[in-house]
Amino acid sequence: MSAPTPETAVDSDRARASLEALRSEIAKAVVGQDSAVTGLVVALLCRGHVLLEGVPGVAKTLLVRALAASLELDTKRVQFTPDLMPSDVTGSLVYDARTTEFSFQPGPVFTNLLLADEINRTPPKTQSSLLEAMEERQVTVDGVPRMLPEPFLVAATQNPVEYEGTYPLPEAQLDRFLLKLTVPLPSREDEIDVLTRHAAGFNPRDLHAAGVRTAANAADLEAARAAVATTTVSAEITGYVVDICRATRDSPSLTLGASPRGATALLSTARAWAWLTGRDYVIPDDVKALALPTLRHRIQLRPEAEMDGVTTDSVITAILNHVPVPR
Repeated sequence: MSAPTPETAVDSDRARASLEALRSEIAKAVVGQDSAVTGLVVALLCRGHVLLEGVPGVAKTLLVRALAASLELDTKRVQFTPDLMPSDVTGSLVYDARTTEFSFQPGPVFTNLLLADEINRTPPKTQSSLLEAMEERQVTVDGVPRMLPEPFLVAATQNPVEYEGTYPLPEAQLDRFLLKLTVPLPSREDEIDVLTRHAAGFNPRDLHAAGVRTAANAADLEAARAAVATTTVSAEITGYVVDICRATRDSPSLTLGASPRGATALLSTARAWAWLTGRDYVIPDDVKALALPTLRHRIQLRPEAEMDGVTTDSVITAILNHVPVPR
């Protein structure tokens, strides 16, 4: 790998500064969700998609809207409901009586940032309409593939406690998400901050009035992605990632371990995090920092382990404590 030129280093520093500013802009609207904000930025850098899970009222939708408001990118929102059809997401052919021909009417998926709100409230047929878009960055309608804009990111939300009227995401679709981010309830101090902001007139439906400004654009994002691609990964780090993922396949608590796609994802997110923190090389702590959000949705617990109170996060944490760390 060739050494970076001074011009490249300047572009990398400028891109990093713009993404740091992006995190600051989101914080103007969302309080106390720093890890989720960081996860969204990492997903942007890795061209990946994000699944946000949390109980109602913890600002999952607001988090994605704030991200869109601080990016100079096109964004659309789809409220997933039981009667939503695949064509409502991807688009369809519409007959034009004046020309007596069918023309393609693009659906909301043709955007840069798609907010798929409560994705588990729609049947599998509609959920699967996103599979091709998320993996291939294209949509096929009537046999014709149509490319999606670049960049393209799906940020989906789901509620972990209310299962009535929901359709759990199949493993094939879960694996398409680069990260699964949990959005917890805020601490007491953060919740006081939220109420103070609302008492002072904060309106979550008017982010511009809240002071959220554009901090990065598509050019900044492309420069950042190019810089991440130059981040060095040693053979020892690659082996460490593989050992972690292989350990999930041998865990007695799991029926399904992380696939090679999961290992690739963990390496990508660790590289992005290393670059965000100002390094041009990956260390074991980068891998550890992204292991939970990258792998938690790619593994499956045995029923007896789940009954004993074991969680996917506790299994991954135990594996991280067990797998030897390269020196």
